[in-house]
Amino acid sequence: MSKERPPEPLDFFIWTVEDVGLWLEEINLGSYRQIFKDNGVNGEYLEGMSMFTTEQILRFIRRCHMKWGDFITLCKELRRIKVACLKGEQKVRRPWWVPSCLSAIFVKVAKHNRQSRVVSLKLEP
Repeated sequence: MSKERPPEPLDFFIWTVEDVGLWLEEINLGSYRQIFKDNGVNGEYLEGMSMFTTEQILRFIRRCHMKWGDFITLCKELRRIKVACLKGEQKVRRPWWVPSCLSAIFVKVAKHNRQSRVVSLKLEP
């Protein structure tokens, strides 16, 4: 991912800790960038947060020294990204680990499987 621009939301499942840091800057939570990096918070971890128990949430907040309001902002922004992915509003692009010869296949499969990539999202009526 480019250090110049924030990572693309569709790719948040494969974000590195550096990508998460860029995203935190974008959503005005940049003060947590280093502590998230120190704790290895990547895209896979962010996705898993939707399945956290209350005890795990409290542990995460304590470990990252987060304010409640900032944690709520983090959750709202994660939900916004998941909804955008589910609705297909994000541009599909080939991640760095997919060989360029497979770009067209990856994009086609990603578009087809877009809804299955956001498995923990519960839409409200």
